[in-house]
Amino acid sequence: KHSNIVEVEHEIWHSCACLSGCAEMSKQPPISPTHPSQGYASLLTDIKQRVRQAQVRAMLSVNAELIRLYWGIGQMIHERQQQEGWGAGVIPRLARDLHNELPEEKGFSERNIKQMLAFYRQYAQLSFVQQPAAQIEVKQKMPQAAALFTADLILALPWTHHAVLMAKVKDHATRSWYMQAALEHGWSRSILLMQIETAAHQRQDLQTSLPSIEQIEAELQGLDEVAQPSSSSNI
Repeated sequence: KHSNIVEVEHEIWHSCACLSGCAEMSKQPPISPTHPSQGYASLLTDIKQRVRQAQVRAMLSVNAELIRLYWGIGQMIHERQQQEGWGAGVIPRLARDLHNELPEEKGFSERNIKQMLAFYRQYAQLSFVQQPAAQIEVKQKMPQAAALFTADLILALPWTHHAVLMAKVKDHATRSWYMQAALEHGWSRSILLMQIETAAHQRQDLQTSLPSIEQIEAELQGLDEVAQPSSSSNI
């Protein structure tokens, strides 16, 4: 009986505590369900803008490190070939061994490694890190066309853009034009390739003569639709 009494007292105390707490809560002013003020909307906009800016900076930082990495790998292969007298046969071996040693890493195919080597050789004058005085003296003797390509310009472009430019545009001044235009107008790889194939650099006024990205994408979609035969044409 004593235990039953204790349990009943405990339940009564618990019920009273709940009632007391509910009474205290009822005294607090209710939260007004008003709409956010204009200041809140401004805060939300500022936060979204800050997030997007950080995302862009992060993307650019990752791209710049990738370009430095590929340039550095090309430099290592070039210098070792000069020192050891190795030929192009070292590249397929490197591709196989890198795939075996780093299977989770992408971008080290034989073709891509050849592009890294070509990338370094075409932009060997760049100074991503401080170079010895002897190397600086040698680089200063390179053609003036190399001065068209600054480290900032090279680092700002994605690797796929560089691969297209190295393959399609041999003239240094023309390539520099396409680099700057791609950055200014935000060209993707496919749009850059289209502009190169249509010789966009020969047009006098880039702003008025070049179609917008939306127009180009619409034209590409139209070409795809024309290329795909309809079901009625097969009857």
